[in-house]
Amino acid sequence: MLATITELQRALDRGETTSVELTQQALDRIQDESRDGAAAFIEVFAEQALAAAKASDILRAAGLSRSLVEGLPMSVKNLHDIAGYVTLGGSAVLKDAEPAERHATIVERLLRAGAILIGSTNMTEFAFSGLGINPHYGTPRSVWDRDNARIPGGSSSGAGVAVAQGMSVFSIGTDTGGSIRIPSAFNGLTGFKPTAERVPSEGTMPLSRSLDSNGPLAASVECCAIVDSILTDQPYVPVATPALDTLRLAVPKTFVFDGIDETVRAAFDRAITLLREQGAVVEEINLPEFDQLPQINRKGGFVCAEAWSVHRDTLQSKGEQYDPRVASRILRGKDIDCADYIELQDTRQAWISAVESRLERYDAVLMPTVPVVAPRIADLQASDEVYFATNGLVLRNPTLINFLDGCALSLPCHAADEAPVGLMVAAPAYHDEHLLAVGAAIERVLPLRKH
Repeated sequence: MLATITELQRALDRGETTSVELTQQALDRIQDESRDGAAAFIEVFAEQALAAAKASDILRAAGLSRSLVEGLPMSVKNLHDIAGYVTLGGSAVLKDAEPAERHATIVERLLRAGAILIGSTNMTEFAFSGLGINPHYGTPRSVWDRDNARIPGGSSSGAGVAVAQGMSVFSIGTDTGGSIRIPSAFNGLTGFKPTAERVPSEGTMPLSRSLDSNGPLAASVECCAIVDSILTDQPYVPVATPALDTLRLAVPKTFVFDGIDETVRAAFDRAITLLREQGAVVEEINLPEFDQLPQINRKGGFVCAEAWSVHRDTLQSKGEQYDPRVASRILRGKDIDCADYIELQDTRQAWISAVESRLERYDAVLMPTVPVVAPRIADLQASDEVYFATNGLVLRNPTLINFLDGCALSLPCHAADEAPVGLMVAAPAYHDEHLLAVGAAIERVLPLRKH
C-alpha cells in the first residue's frame, strides 16, 4: 500500500527518513526500467530536486516546516509551465517554442509549500484522450497486469503511473473529461477533480476552457484534500469524516452501466453493499439528463470547439506533426459555428440546473469511474475503430461531471488481488469540502483502506 502524505510527514519528523532519501528513492525508481519511468516522465529535474530536498531537510532540522507537503517528491503534468522549460503538452509540435518565463500558479504554490518537484509527467498529446497512449514519448503501462501492457488511462497517464510506482508521492493532473479520475481508476489511486473555478489555471496549457480543471492524484482522500488546500491557497482543515449512517447517496439507474464488464460490476456492487451494511442510504434514481449528453455533444461539444480555437493555426502549419488520432478530434471543432456554441452554452446551464435539482437531496452520486478494466495497449494501437470506441467508453462517465461543472473523486474499490476499479463519488459545483468528507467516509470501508 502506498504511504500517505501524513504517514511520510510523521516519518520525516521522527527522523526515520529525510527529504533527500525520499527524493533519491523517487529518482532511482524513475531510472528503474521495470517501472516505466522513461515513459512516465518527459522531464526529470534530478539536480534541482536534490538541492531542494537538502534545503527542506535543513529547514526541518531547524524546526521549520512550510506545509504538510514539506520535503515530499511530487510531479506535475507536462502542460503546467515550469520556468526555463518548454511546455510541450506531450507533443513534438512545440519542441522549438520559447521556454516558460515563470512557473504555473499552482506549481509556484506547491514549491512555496515545500514540495520537491521531481519532474514533468507524460500525457496524451494536448490532453485530448482518456487512454494515455502517446506516439511521441511512449506509453507507460498501468501497474496492473504489466506483462500484458495495459493502458495507464489518460490524459494524465504519467501522473498516474508516477504515483502508483512510487516515483512521486502525489502528482498534479488536469481533468477535462476524466483525465485525473481515469488514470486513478486504472492504477488503483485516489484522484480528485475539483470544481474548476477553485483552482487557478494561469500557466496551464488549455484544452477546453469551459471544462478544464486541475487536481491531485494520490494515495488517499486525505492526501487529495491536503494538496487541494495548497492548490486553492487555503489553510488546510482536516477532513471531518461523517458517519456513514448519516449519508444519503444516489446511483443512476441507467446510462453509466452501459457496456460494463463483469469485474467492474462486481467491485461496484460490493462497494454499494458495504455502504448499505454500514447504514448509508443508497437509492437508485432516474437521471435522464445523463442519457441526453451524447446528443447534446453530437457535434463535438465544448472540447472540440475550444480545442480548435487553441490549435487551428498550429494544425494548419504543423498538422503532420500531431498524433493523427488527436488531430482528427480537434478538427471536429472546425465545423462548430457561433450559433452552435451559444446554443451549447444555454443547453448546458439548463442541463446543470436539472441535474442539480435531482441531486439536491443527496450527499453524493455514485457510479463506476470507468465501466471497464484497463484494455491492452496493443489492441488500441492496432485499430482506429477500437481506439475511438474505447476512448468514448472510458470518458463517458467522468465527462458527465465536467459538463455539470461539478467535483468528483475516484476511489479504488477493488480488492488487493483484483484488477483496479474506480468508484466515482461526485457532487455539483462548490460541494468540494463536503464531497471530500463523504469520500473519506466511504474510503474507510473499501477493501484497500478498510479500517
